Amino acid sequence: MTDPLITGARELWTELAGAPVRFTAGRVNVAVSPDSLLCPPGWAGLVTIGDAAVATAPDETSAARLVASLAALPLASVTDAAAITRVLDVADVLGPAALAYTAAEPPPSTVEELAPGDAAVVALEDLAGDDEAGEASLDEVTSPVFAIRRDGAVAAASGYRVWAGRAAHIGVLTAPEWRGKGLAKAVGAASTAHALAAGLLPQWRARITPSRRVALAIGFRELGTQLSVRLGSGAPGA
Repeated sequence: MTDPLITGARELWTELAGAPVRFTAGRVNVAVSPDSLLCPPGWAGLVTIGDAAVATAPDETSAARLVASLAALPLASVTDAAAITRVLDVADVLGPAALAYTAAEPPPSTVEELAPGDAAVVALEDLAGDDEAGEASLDEVTSPVFAIRRDGAVAAASGYRVWAGRAAHIGVLTAPEWRGKGLAKAVGAASTAHALAAGLLPQWRARITPSRRVALAIGFRELGTQLSVRLGSGAPGA
């Protein structure tokens, strides 16, 4: 029986690949796509969803190297950074990040709705620091920002960007002193509910375990993994 979440996630990443490529059970299909959104420009991108994977490369030479190298790996390892570097010369890596999706209405939460760029949200980003604020990317959301205040300041906030007109890529940010108190779950649930009401597929992409736990608590299911690599020019491990 076809899983609609897997189908929706695969349709999303196929579109983001920017070139004709499809998910085939048990295989990694590679496409040449200099405009791929699976990875930064000039990089190679790999995405697994369920029992299949797709990859994009910026040019024919890179694609051929990917095809030859990935053939030596089991499907489960194609988004494993350590495994990739054993078979391919990699100059830089982003990820891996777990990809989770949901179609289930999340638990209700009481939050404040703010406009993107609100000064209170910017203050939270400044408090969290560049790395964590960059991961959440609340400055790029196309939805309202759902927030919870503590002591007058925004302690946690969430919003989403619409991807390819079909998915809601959710970001969540919590002030350091308020982590582990359920605030991320509350604001993330509000973003998820808003996305579902808009007819979008909520997506939660996370690299760290606490964020993955929040997604699972809301009702997301981890269906795949994303990895981006910048290829070097030598032998594996060079």
